[in-house]
Amino acid sequence: MSKYLNLDTFRNQPVQREPYPWHVQPEFVKPETLDNVIESYPKVSKPGSFPLPGLKFGGAFAELIKELEGPEVRQAFQEKFETDLTNRPTMITARGMCRARDGAVHTDSRTKIITVLIYLNRTWGNEGGCLRLLRSPSMDDCITEVAPSAGTLISFLNTENAWHGHASYEGPRQVIQLNWVTDTGVVKYEQRRHRFSAFLKKLNPF
Repeated sequence: MSKYLNLDTFRNQPVQREPYPWHVQPEFVKPETLDNVIESYPKVSKPGSFPLPGLKFGGAFAELIKELEGPEVRQAFQEKFETDLTNRPTMITARGMCRARDGAVHTDSRTKIITVLIYLNRTWGNEGGCLRLLRSPSMDDCITEVAPSAGTLISFLNTENAWHGHASYEGPRQVIQLNWVTDTGVVKYEQRRHRFSAFLKKLNPF
């Protein structure tokens, strides 16, 4: 039984198959736990993605991460996307700030098997910053657009055509990204890359 995640709802909702497998679920983080998770979210005042080992955060956030890395969540995503995740390591990063140039249309590295985004902003009243899943590398070729608020989840199988991005926004935007990746070397490489990127941002935050 998950304390923080609505896994039963996740399991019972069908995955969308076109043009690639994807799923959106409001309130993936249970509403009664959301405030505690947000209050204990790491203080990320710079743009970019930061590996969790370099961040400080509170108990509720730590418990949420433990659930995300657990076997029940792995099994649920494995079944949802019909993809074997046995012995596939997880990689989790957190974002707290968005730059105006962030959100350009892209696909993720093919070393990432499944991408999971969990939004931890209480509300969202901005036109920018809402993630679009796309049929092609055009921001206008939109399948769906999702506001990054209130524990909403977006997940997709990382195929070569899994295009996504968002319109320009600058300001606070809290999101956890969880990936199952091909091997532990990917995790070590990404952590080094993110640490180096964070170091550069400290030297030049602009």
